[in-house]
Amino acid sequence: MRGTLNASVVLFSLLRTFTVLASAQQPFQYGEMSAPQYTLPSLPYAYDALEPHISAQIMELHHSKHHQTYITNLNAALKTQAEAVHSSDITSQVSLQRAIKFNAGGHINHSLFWQNLAPASSSEAKSSAAPELLRQINSTWSDEDEFKEAFNAALLGIQGSGWGWLIKVEVGKEQRLAIVTTKDQDPVVGMGEVPIFGVDMWEHAYYLQYQNGKAAYVKNIWNVINWKTAEDRYLGSRADALSVLKASI
Repeated sequence: MRGTLNASVVLFSLLRTFTVLASAQQPFQYGEMSAPQYTLPSLPYAYDALEPHISAQIMELHHSKHHQTYITNLNAALKTQAEAVHSSDITSQVSLQRAIKFNAGGHINHSLFWQNLAPASSSEAKSSAAPELLRQINSTWSDEDEFKEAFNAALLGIQGSGWGWLIKVEVGKEQRLAIVTTKDQDPVVGMGEVPIFGVDMWEHAYYLQYQNGKAAYVKNIWNVINWKTAEDRYLGSRADALSVLKASI
């Protein structure tokens, strides 16, 4: 059971990223100054499995160093916040929100990213593994090629660091697909938004291999998109897509 949040924590629950993490059905026992501790999720493939499109060197550094750093910093910030709540130190609670949002977003985004990639030789990397999603893509963008062109344009239009996402937007009984971009490590956690798949456009995701050839990275990553995972997310809910976060505690 999740512990009772005091008034100051309820105030900060308006922060979207923190709300997603707090909804993971894990204990937040602030009276005992405890908080959830996240761990690095294992990859569902070897570091070299995405070659030649993404090198083993990039994958190892990206996963074991970059993602791990977000988790380490998130755990430290959540622990400090639990202590600040326990001592009613609202100033410290306010100052921690930026770090929580950034590092929680890094954990959310990368956890989703690893799962929406697959070796190019696998059946999961073929768009035929996502018949229902592909039907909706064709309805929205005319065909798969038009969709990829639109997605690539969005990715290459990101200034600085960020992410590109295909999302399902649910409003009442209606649902539609949309391409969105997010800045830095801001995650897709809006009401009714389900992340289908995302592409990391931070330099650490491609620079060691592609250097300043960002367009080549964008072109080649389509070879390792996991369409089976995309189909599952399209047919499921946001809670289903984010279930990987629960597994990382």
